[in-house]
Amino acid sequence: MTSIDSNCMTLTRFVLAEQRKVPSATGDLTQLLNSIQTAVKAVSSAVRKAGIANMYGIAGNINVQGEEVKKLDILSNELFINMLTSSYTTCLLVSEENENIIEVETDKQGKYIVCFDPLDGSSNIDCLVSVGSIFGIYKKSDNKESNINHALQHGRNLVASGYALYGSATMIVLSIGSGVNGFMYDPSIGEFILTEKNMKIPSRGKIYSINEGYESLWDPAIKEYIQSKKYPKNGKPYGARYVGSMVADVHRTIKYGGIFLYPASIDNPTGKLRLLYECIPMAHIINEAGGKTSNGKIDILDIVPENIHQRSPIYLGSKDDVNDLLNCIEKHDKKMKM
Repeated sequence: MTSIDSNCMTLTRFVLAEQRKVPSATGDLTQLLNSIQTAVKAVSSAVRKAGIANMYGIAGNINVQGEEVKKLDILSNELFINMLTSSYTTCLLVSEENENIIEVETDKQGKYIVCFDPLDGSSNIDCLVSVGSIFGIYKKSDNKESNINHALQHGRNLVASGYALYGSATMIVLSIGSGVNGFMYDPSIGEFILTEKNMKIPSRGKIYSINEGYESLWDPAIKEYIQSKKYPKNGKPYGARYVGSMVADVHRTIKYGGIFLYPASIDNPTGKLRLLYECIPMAHIINEAGGKTSNGKIDILDIVPENIHQRSPIYLGSKDDVNDLLNCIEKHDKKMKM
């Protein structure tokens, strides 16, 4: 008979303990994170059943990004929206799947704004590759701006960020502004258990992660950087790892170090990944884990979004690796100006 840890640190217990450290805390954030947990559990269950229940078939709809939306995308989006609006802690929601901002009914409103990608990498479900959910939580400012401006905040204002990874197991990686912690889902008790405390990204790694199929569309600086990792003047070449699911690639980068790159290209001159619900939450987690992020010019967390579906190039990972890339970009920029 398997023994059960009667004193395990669950995600709820962890957040409650953190809440106690802030005398002015109302418990709203704890309540909101509990709702996100429930949504993640439901999405995880749906992902695991996707093949059997044939839920991954094309729904015949196109999302606002011009991408085909899977049935599982729609279900995940509805789960997140329903859990967040019924938590009585949110006022505005921004989802990858919704063209416009979602305003919570007045009688259910709270003080938080949640930007989320309910099922990142969903095009990979058919081939059983890991997918995930990403979220960032802001607090509504006191000024009387229009609703959309309350959501267009830079990443330094994030109250919390996190992602769920639906892989060989389901895990939530969370930052509430005091480091990064990983919680593995234990289906036997229906709880997320703290398994990775105070996650830190190595200062340098041995892996680069980029879709090399698009090399012909990259800027010369990106080409040169990748070439330097494949054919180094000294030492061993870096390994190449690219899942094509941002959550999986970023999670591996946090664990083992290295660099994840999704640059601008001729086809996508402003980048492809979305700022509010992909780049900024991931940048917040990477920064809290001791890593570095950039769009090639400035830290991702310093970008003020101009619209809710804005795209951006993104480079993130180990500090030394990202600095090497930025030096390469700066060198090329100087050449261009000469």
